[in-house]
Formats: sequence, C-alpha cells, structure tokens
Amino acid sequence: MKDAIILSIKISVVATMITLVVGIFLARIFTKYNFKFKTIIESFIIIPMVLPPSVVGYGLLVVLGKNGAVGAFVYNLFEKSLIFTPQAACIACIVVALPMMYQSCKTAFLEIDTTYEDVAKDLGATDSKVFWKIIIPLSKKGIIGGTILSFARAFGEFGATLMVAGNIPGKTQTVPLAIYFFVESGDIREANVLIIITIIISFTTIFILNKLK
Repeated sequence: MKDAIILSIKISVVATMITLVVGIFLARIFTKYNFKFKTIIESFIIIPMVLPPSVVGYGLLVVLGKNGAVGAFVYNLFEKSLIFTPQAACIACIVVALPMMYQSCKTAFLEIDTTYEDVAKDLGATDSKVFWKIIIPLSKKGIIGGTILSFARAFGEFGATLMVAGNIPGKTQTVPLAIYFFVESGDIREANVLIIITIIISFTTIFILNKLK
C-alpha cells in the first residue's frame, strides 16, 4: 500500500509538471496563431477527456508497444520496452491530464484584454517579454487551477494506466489500481484506507479550486 501511494504521488507530480509546460505552450500557440488544421489538431489534444480510458489505453499500447512508433524507437535505442513500466504509467497520466491543463490555460489566455499586450508591444516589449511579464501573471489563477486539476486527474488515473503499465506491486501499481485489486481479492481494509486517502486528496483539490474563484 505504501509503495502504491509513493508511486502515485511521484507519477502524478512528474506528469503534472510536464502537462504544465506542454499545456501552457500549446494554449499560447492555439490562442495566438491561426494555421491549417488547427481545429483538427486541437480536437486530438482534447479528445482523451471524452474517450473511454480503455480506448486511450489501447491507443497508447499501440504507440508505445515494441512495434509502435515510440515504443520501437525507445526499444532500439535503450533495448528496453516502455510497456509495463512506471514511465508508461506517467505517459498515460500526461495524456489524460493534458486536456484539463490546456483548456484551463486557453480559457485564462482568452480572458486577457488584448490591450495590455498591444500597449506593451508599442512600448518595445518583445513577444517573449509580453508572454512572461503580462500573459503569465494575468493568467495565474487559470494556470494554478489547471495544475491542480491535472494533478488530481493524474492521481486518479486507472483505465489507461492499467492497459499500458499493468498492476505490478512495487513497480507500476498506483493507488487506483491497488484499490481495484484489493477489493477484487477481498482485502477491504486496505482498500478502505486507500479510498479515504483518495477522497481526502479529491476534497482538497475541490476546496483549493473553489478558493481560487
């Protein structure tokens, strides 16, 4: 149980940090520029939010497997399969959490009055300076909210993780997987402890989000 909690926290933190960077970058690109196939690409970013986790997991299994584009590359480079590893669990969490981070950042960016950006540019500020000194500070609440949601989503990920990482105690078994298999094996006491921990984390997430409004 302890291993599952520690692993879940580690994976969730790493996945959240990556989603934070990628989500902000994508949100900036998609709110600032218009380009061909923009709507289609954006749909692919958001679709894990509405797809059944098993479908997302299967898609990742195809991509990360030894015969998949990413899996084959990693295997040829390191002679190691991505499937059934903590790294695969982390990738699954990133994929399912990214839409929340992206949507939160996008909404925050779109709510900023463009006058601030225009005035800064008229005063000689570069795009990079405008982004870091104006856009990011004014979007702080949305970014923090997206980060919290991404962490909660990553911590609670089950379906896609099970497909690509399996349930190996001490290696890939996260809290949601441990709960499922504790219940399945009749170990209700262990399952209840993990359920209480999960509820506390979920409640804290909602509480913080409400405080940010």
